[in-house]
Amino acid sequence: MKIIDKYIIQKYLSTFVFTVAIFCVVIVIFDISEKIDDFNKHNASMSQVFTEYYALGSLPFFINMLTPLFNFIAVIFFTSKMADQTEIVPILSGGMSFYRMLRPYMFCAGLIFAMTLISNVYIIPYTNKIKVNFENVYVKPHRVSTTSSSIHMQVDSNTYVYMGSFDTKTKVGYNFTLEKFQEDVMTEKLMAERITWDSVANKWSLHVYSNRLIDGLDEEMLKGEKRDTTLDMRPQDFESYENVFTTMDQEELNDRISKEAVRGTGMMNELLLEKYKRIINPFSAFILTLIGVSLSSKKVRGGIGLSLGLGIALSCIYIVLERFSSMFSIKGGLDPLISVLIPNVIFLILSIYLLRKAPK
Repeated sequence: MKIIDKYIIQKYLSTFVFTVAIFCVVIVIFDISEKIDDFNKHNASMSQVFTEYYALGSLPFFINMLTPLFNFIAVIFFTSKMADQTEIVPILSGGMSFYRMLRPYMFCAGLIFAMTLISNVYIIPYTNKIKVNFENVYVKPHRVSTTSSSIHMQVDSNTYVYMGSFDTKTKVGYNFTLEKFQEDVMTEKLMAERITWDSVANKWSLHVYSNRLIDGLDEEMLKGEKRDTTLDMRPQDFESYENVFTTMDQEELNDRISKEAVRGTGMMNELLLEKYKRIINPFSAFILTLIGVSLSSKKVRGGIGLSLGLGIALSCIYIVLERFSSMFSIKGGLDPLISVLIPNVIFLILSIYLLRKAPK
């Protein structure tokens, strides 16, 4: 590693950290001005707000979501400043190729990629859980629905469940029906007025039930006041609050995907979208770094303002494109993998084009 490599790495990382710090202050100021009435209304103390909500919840979420923007702005800012101070021309004139100059940039992009990937898989799900739990109590408790209605679920290949309603807070469901089939023939139909979750025994309790057993032309009807049963479903399977999948760790997410493949409750696209985003989106660190260097390595009339403005505009386009493709997947049925790849592939093509056009 040469002196110029260390110089670029120091500039890159220090500008990135400074950009993150500045935006964190701005985010907190705007966010707390918007939610201060909710905090006061629901008696949230300032220590809770700043430690639990912002430090442990919201800020990790926003930093992770806006890392492409922070990274891009940092690269644009310090590279265009180097170009404006005529530092890049001597580097290239001294015999170092443009592609060799990219090496320290790619090294830093690799660090940001690794940091983002580790955060997506191991850290952000837990901080999101803190954030969502806090919001559900102190920000928008009246908008959080704990009751799901008209629930249809396939528990396994032969068993189907229906509930008229289920309250995830009390863990009680009403008008429960379970049907078992052998090929196309029903073999059992279990009905109950109420079903409750026993968290100690990890079992379901049926109240005022009737069980119809069918064996060809022979039928048997069993009735009772209470019966315990084991089913491959949990109360959290019926949670419907906003961003519930972002609070799941990788193991929980994969488990829910495997269950959803059998149950078919209509959440598969959202689950796969969350999984693919965690793995694919960190690669934007390399793509946006290439674009940033290619755009800002040439000294232009007007100084760093033009390059910085263009960089912010492209960053916003990337984020908007990512959001739009996600909505098309959730609402329009677009394949989740294609949805996650669209903004990255488009900007990858743009980075290759700009890299070829960059002054060398």
